[in-house]
Amino acid sequence: MTSFVDEGLMPTYAPAPVRFVRGEGSWLWDEDGKRYLDFLSGIAVTSLGHCHPRVTEAVRSQAGRLWHVSNLFHNELAPRLAVRIDELVGGGGKVFFSNSGAEANEAAIKLARRFGGHGRHRIIAAYNSFHGRTLAALAATGQPSKWEGFQPLPEGFVHVPYGDISALDAALDGSVAAVMLEAIQGEGGVVVAPNGYLAEVARLCQQRGALVILDEVQTGLGRTGRWFAFQYERIRPDVVTMAKALGNGMPIGACWARSEIADLFVPGDHATTYGGQPLACSAALATLEVMQSQDVPRRAGQAGGALAAALGRLETIREVRGRGLLLGAVLQPDGPDAKEVASRCLGMGLVVNALGKDVIRLAPSLLVAPEEIEVGVGILGAALEAAPEG
Repeated sequence: MTSFVDEGLMPTYAPAPVRFVRGEGSWLWDEDGKRYLDFLSGIAVTSLGHCHPRVTEAVRSQAGRLWHVSNLFHNELAPRLAVRIDELVGGGGKVFFSNSGAEANEAAIKLARRFGGHGRHRIIAAYNSFHGRTLAALAATGQPSKWEGFQPLPEGFVHVPYGDISALDAALDGSVAAVMLEAIQGEGGVVVAPNGYLAEVARLCQQRGALVILDEVQTGLGRTGRWFAFQYERIRPDVVTMAKALGNGMPIGACWARSEIADLFVPGDHATTYGGQPLACSAALATLEVMQSQDVPRRAGQAGGALAAALGRLETIREVRGRGLLLGAVLQPDGPDAKEVASRCLGMGLVVNALGKDVIRLAPSLLVAPEEIEVGVGILGAALEAAPEG
């Protein structure tokens, strides 16, 4: 398969095998006119599908009125969006807007340090987690292979095995300001927190006066069958971060915090030039309106159940992990390499990606149709049969 190398760009990404030029719903087209079924959604971003008409019209309309004024001035959309997000999280909080998930997590980290004060700044995170590529978010990320070449990283982060409450309990001493976890480890292989784990984490943190930060950048806003994945445990986090699906492709992130925690920030403590600007907020408001009016979390839960069942019928898949429409198809130990399978899928017209050597991640549009699920699983099954064994 041909790879495209863009000479003017820094080599931060591997050469791409396809150049997409158009998208609509669950489908993408390359420059040669070939059509692809998108079961990755820009890594859980275009949750309403590509170029959703309601979101497209909202951006088009806003682009003709006002794009940007900076946070030195007020705009009418950011407060409306903040109130909508607060309602979805559970109420009683305030929002800081950013441009990405990594920046939302940076805001959460700074807020935790403001909360803890001098001498109580450490944050517990989990191995195999992923919180972003900025230096502090990278330090929180529990993947040492990603630290190479960028050390020394900011200090103050300690990592424990994901799902191991005893290890977290032992690490949660008086120097810890917060515990920062994903409800489902996306980049770590689509690993769901054990039942009761997040609730026990919340109990320990409340007991010892530490914050609970839930990174819902990949899982938030309907993808798992609930508005947020933490809602399966019915806990009340202190801080929740989100991005990806919020603008359905328009860059925007958000850090929500309980009001008494959010109010620890004062003017000048944190800022970003583009955060909460009108164009991005118009996309996010339209996205949430569609999600609410069409009960997208419920639809995602139902479609995810159908997709998981269909994947489970493929003999070369030994386990299906995840919730809703964030799924990891775990291949048999003696099966093909996941990267080879993802490459073959692309050649056959299906977009998925590999996590390590044995997991295929699937994150289709939350509006994916039953017949599209059937087509996607059929292509994956054919790719699994065609790929050489590892």
